[in-house]
Amino acid sequence: MFNSIVIHYGEIGIKGKNRDFFEKKLIENLRFALKKLVKKVYRRYGRIICDLPKKPKYKKIEEILKNFPGIEYFAFSIKTELSLEKIKKVSLKLLKKQKFESFKVESKRSYKEFPLNSLELNKILGEYIIKKLKKKVDVKNPEIILFVEICEKESFLYTKKIKGIGGLPTSTSGKIISLLSGGIDSPVASFLLMKRGAQIIFVHFYNPNFNKPKDLKKIEKIVKKLTKFQLRSKLYLIPVEKIQKELVKKIPQAYRMILFRRFIIQIANQIAKKENAKALVTGDSLAQVASQTLENIYSIHSSSIFPILTPLIGLNKQEIIEIAKKIGTYEISIIPYKEVCPIISSSHPITKSKIEDVINLENKIDKKEKLIEDCLKRTKIKFFEI
Repeated sequence: MFNSIVIHYGEIGIKGKNRDFFEKKLIENLRFALKKLVKKVYRRYGRIICDLPKKPKYKKIEEILKNFPGIEYFAFSIKTELSLEKIKKVSLKLLKKQKFESFKVESKRSYKEFPLNSLELNKILGEYIIKKLKKKVDVKNPEIILFVEICEKESFLYTKKIKGIGGLPTSTSGKIISLLSGGIDSPVASFLLMKRGAQIIFVHFYNPNFNKPKDLKKIEKIVKKLTKFQLRSKLYLIPVEKIQKELVKKIPQAYRMILFRRFIIQIANQIAKKENAKALVTGDSLAQVASQTLENIYSIHSSSIFPILTPLIGLNKQEIIEIAKKIGTYEISIIPYKEVCPIISSSHPITKSKIEDVINLENKIDKKEKLIEDCLKRTKIKFFEI
């Protein structure tokens, strides 16, 4: 029945002089994601229209658009000519197939040359529907709403708005390197920045003595799940067993986690330079674990030449879990997985480290740069696409 999709965005509409850039990027992203599912994607008076084929794959299209950064809401609609009689016929066709007793009409007139204003059109269509379908108008609590959008060359009618995730289109805010663990937090942190238009490049650190190739499938599943929010993803798999061996030999147990996190941030800095990224992102939540006290965050983050973003910093674990469930990463994150951290963890970690002590300990590691270089040389890269 439907021949088009009407897509509305929120934040993009208030971007002023940059609005055109964001709209074009959203259209480019939609064309890539829907290339085999729609006939055409184009702008029309503050909205985006997708023309549908004769047999649309509604469920597949809906799943993509519900998770598409930049979309506030969308609707499967019937596009018709800009004439009152055509609009009447389509409204009847649309409503006949649905069960309801009360309704209201909401029209939006982008094309001001249309002879009827919104209130007049609402009244005429309402009276027509009452006469033809014997239904009643209820403007406060209707069972169904008929939405009518009047544009310059055509009109669009629909009865169901489907909510998107909002935010900004993918790749409009630059590249960010995500330190992706096998846990719950870092995928959520990555998602929140995807919503802000960032292109996330994933970096996962593993110990090949503990993590076999089949174990890394969990990490790949997380990245694959998150790729639906950004179209394409890249995953760096970086072995760090030699660094961990040095830490165990030369660093007091209470400080090993802090030193290890400084190392992986320095490795992530090298990836950021290579990818022309402008920041890192971690799943840190203030005081959630010993390495995330304010003092330890300072000791760890000071090793980076790039800003480190922490979108979860003020959330508690339950709030993070709720987002993880919503985006579909929670069930993957709780699959058993041997993290790189246990080999260097301590039952009595330092919680209020001093940066001067941390740097002095780090200087005990011989040939630090060569250790980092060795990790990067043995790195594997995997690519994902929506």
